Amino acid sequence: MRTKQELGAAIRRERRVALVVNAHSRRGRRLYEGARLRLAAAGFTLLGTYPVDRPDELERTLAAAADLGPDLLIVGGGDGTIGAAARLLAHRDIALGLLPLGTTNNFARTVGIPLDLDAAVAVLTDGKVIDVDLGLVGNLRFTNHVGIGLSADVMRTASPRLKRVTGRLAYPITALALLTRHRPLRASVRAEGREHEFVTHQLYVANGGFHAGRPITADADADDRLLVAYPVGGRARRELLRDTARNAATGYRRTVRDEPFLAVRQLWLETDRPAPVEVDGELYGETPIRIGLDPNALRVMAPADSPDR
Repeated sequence: MRTKQELGAAIRRERRVALVVNAHSRRGRRLYEGARLRLAAAGFTLLGTYPVDRPDELERTLAAAADLGPDLLIVGGGDGTIGAAARLLAHRDIALGLLPLGTTNNFARTVGIPLDLDAAVAVLTDGKVIDVDLGLVGNLRFTNHVGIGLSADVMRTASPRLKRVTGRLAYPITALALLTRHRPLRASVRAEGREHEFVTHQLYVANGGFHAGRPITADADADDRLLVAYPVGGRARRELLRDTARNAATGYRRTVRDEPFLAVRQLWLETDRPAPVEVDGELYGETPIRIGLDPNALRVMAPADSPDR
């Protein structure tokens, strides 16, 4: 593989790229043509352009785009689309370019990509290639988070009909309905020779620095060789609602050294009963699970002033 500097120089010199946009979403469908035109106007050679209308075709289309041999694979979409691209490009000699077209855009925010389309294209033109970490559950790499408890129950039970009618609102609607009868979990986290126990309805393990479009802490990012584990609320259901609101409002003022965050390189997590697990919003399995890091697994085109450890 080329060094980051060599890959960045090749992107600036040759400008060989491929473009994949999740056109299944309204925003992706609306912005696909504008993204293609902006990239062409910026001087990129588009080896292939792919609007993906069906979610089940995304991974195959990403693979086809990578097979064209671009130095930069530009992907437009939300966190699910970006996560699929990150898994494909891990430890490959291709950089990932981001066009944030989703609702929360957690990974793009973590890497510092502006949400405005013109500004995001400017990063692809004037930025630099950096390495970032990916999380690892079993053989599955992830960009943002692992959720244990209520969030996974919501993914498992949200009805297809409700999702068709209400879109993303199906998830908070389902969460509120489930919470009235949801039992808290007793979760044990073993890491670095210590054991931590939480009684909670929801536990997250984050690789990046954002969740639901808001900062988790002021100093968590995707290039720090750390996972951040934290419960949201305690035994009482009202604590989950209270801490969800508090985290959204105050995350930018907190650090990974504050309670209740655990910043570690890997961990073993088990619960008092098998609990469903979701990885970046997709069901994965049940506890117990081991969660670790794949350091410097992914090359990303980021703003020129981005830190790169």
